[in-house]
Amino acid sequence: MTERTVRLTTAQALVRFLASQYSERDGQEQRLIPGVWGIFGHGNVAGIGQALLQAAVTDEADLPYYLARNEQGMVHASVAFAKMRDRLATFACTASTGPGSTNMITGAALATTNRIPVLLLPSDMFATRAADPVLQQLEDPRGGDVTVNDAFRAVSKYFDRICRPEQLIPAA
Repeated sequence: MTERTVRLTTAQALVRFLASQYSERDGQEQRLIPGVWGIFGHGNVAGIGQALLQAAVTDEADLPYYLARNEQGMVHASVAFAKMRDRLATFACTASTGPGSTNMITGAALATTNRIPVLLLPSDMFATRAADPVLQQLEDPRGGDVTVNDAFRAVSKYFDRICRPEQLIPAA
């Protein structure tokens, strides 16, 4: 019996992974991540945006996307949802690179200090750095591996920067 190889992008694998995560308490199981809030732009529309659309169109994964109008607001809404669900479920949030992602930092600080689970997927620099500079880029010109997303380190329980597809499995 041969196993069929499934080829996925990092974002497609992440969407499938998130859609299949459940929490359980007292014999009751529920979706851990029932959906994704997002504002798409540079850094996330061609990755996670495309993967969410593909999952919705093909029914490969049940992970609905909800359009947000404000990055900080979507994180606060996710925190409120997680509190309402007794920390057994939360939303993922994604935003475009630069100010879009940094607008989520206040919500990250709120969630971390109150021990409320929220999954933030901020956009970051391109892996090849070939597109430098992009609109609203906020990278540190003194270091090619430093971006404003490093500000999430101080306000997150767990921080990881996925630069290669094989890094997704241990990070997830």
